[in-house]
Amino acid sequence: MKILLAEDDYATRKFMSGFLSKYGECDVTVDGMEAVDAFLMALEDEEPYDLVCLDVMMPVMDGYQALMGIRNLEKQKNIPKEQEVKVIMTTALNDEQNVKMAFDLGCTIYSGKPIDQTRFEQAMKKLNLI
Repeated sequence: MKILLAEDDYATRKFMSGFLSKYGECDVTVDGMEAVDAFLMALEDEEPYDLVCLDVMMPVMDGYQALMGIRNLEKQKNIPKEQEVKVIMTTALNDEQNVKMAFDLGCTIYSGKPIDQTRFEQAMKKLNLI
């Protein structure tokens, strides 16, 4: 599995990259702009990501903007809905408004922080990633 992690917090980034590396190759970015750029490069190299984990609160471009960018790139490349990348939003923002916005923009699963490894693994199983 090919994974893209976008997380600006060093400790969370280190934890998540270690955790996700058990399941495949994990590329790490520190803001949403880097994530969208990495996603585009992977598409152009014909090695798309299977999973994108996006923090919401990041500098330069937040997770919502990155999610919009990723979904727009998929539309531009005519990627069918059933082949779109699975996106898990990872954030401490667990209020109804933020959760709704994430799903409206096309996230697949919304995971609150702190990350619960067991629940995160269950989410990846639900998405048939592991």
